[in-house]
Amino acid sequence: MTASLTLYMLAASVLAGLGIYGVLIAGHLLRKLLALNLLGMAVLLMLITLGARGTGAPDPVTQAMVITGIIISISATSLALALLLALQRVTDETHLDAEPLPPVGEDGDAAGSR
Repeated sequence: MTASLTLYMLAASVLAGLGIYGVLIAGHLLRKLLALNLLGMAVLLMLITLGARGTGAPDPVTQAMVITGIIISISATSLALALLLALQRVTDETHLDAEPLPPVGEDGDAAGSR
C-alpha cells in the first residue's frame, strides 16, 4: 500500500470508530442516524481504498458497489428521517428513554393501571 492509501484507510478507521461511538453513546435519535451514516460512509471509503490497484485504474466493480451503496444509504436515511418525524409527531420526543414503557393491554390501558 502506498502512503496515500494508508492515509485513506486510517481516515476510514477513524470515521468508523466515531460512528460506532456515536451509535452507542448518543441518546437523540437524529444523532444516532447521523452516526450510522458516518459509519456507512467509512465502510464505503474502505471499499474504495481496498479496490485501488497500485498505479493503474481502480477496480470498476468496486466503484459500482460504492455508487450503489451511496444510493441505498440516501434512501435509507430518508426513510429513517420520515420515521423519526412520525415518531416526533406522535410522542413529542426524539430521545430514547432509559426505562421501557409498560406493556399495553387489549383495552388500551397499561397492564399495571388496573
